[in-house]
Amino acid sequence: MDYTTIQFERQGPVGILTLNRPDSLNAINFTMRDEFTHCLKERVDDLETRVIVLTGAGRGFSAGLDIRDPEIMTPKEGYTPKSAYENQRRYSDFILFMRRIPQPIIGAINGVAVGAGFSIAMACDVRLGVPKTRFQAAYINLGFGGADMGSSWLLPRAVGTGNAARYLLTGDFLDATEALRIGFLQAVLEPEALMDEAMAMARNMASKSPLGLRVTKEALDRNTGGMSLEDAIRLEDRNQALTIAQLVMGK
Repeated sequence: MDYTTIQFERQGPVGILTLNRPDSLNAINFTMRDEFTHCLKERVDDLETRVIVLTGAGRGFSAGLDIRDPEIMTPKEGYTPKSAYENQRRYSDFILFMRRIPQPIIGAINGVAVGAGFSIAMACDVRLGVPKTRFQAAYINLGFGGADMGSSWLLPRAVGTGNAARYLLTGDFLDATEALRIGFLQAVLEPEALMDEAMAMARNMASKSPLGLRVTKEALDRNTGGMSLEDAIRLEDRNQALTIAQLVMGK
């Protein structure tokens, strides 16, 4: 499939998946949502790709949902709790696919990652950043629930409940230095070294047993305890649909 908002290429056993709307800081519109999901679904049975490096084109990783897109913000059919929930699920499902595919995902977070972009970064197995990398759970600043697209499940497991609450409840920015300190980033590199380091790590992983990589990723997901990621996402979907409908309906 020819994509217009993402790029996927393979260098040997390593796949490079690039969010590719640089003029909008890789903000996610309906097309990117659907292309990203399609690409991930194809990886489920892709035996040639053993590891994926995920990054953004241009100056940033992803500015999250494209709030300048009228198709998203003012759909012709309007918003009801039902339509808001169904639309929310189409976005949050690609987080589930990121965790379901057998390939470990290395996030090369080359700049700002906010809202849905932050959630995508959370769903990576390993995250590398640059000094200008910043994260923000912007949802609560817009009047929505502070947890979205798996963040209430993924972020506490990466940084602990207190640190997750600190950023999900305030919507404050998390900069690269603090992200490294609390364990959300595994390394902070100069921009020119980011992809080299990500690719070196990917090739190292790809040199291991494909089955070993797959079962290790599955074990890491299963053995953190508590509610499943899918259960957490469905709870968040309900909460977001309720708050979206409340804002739009003005009640």
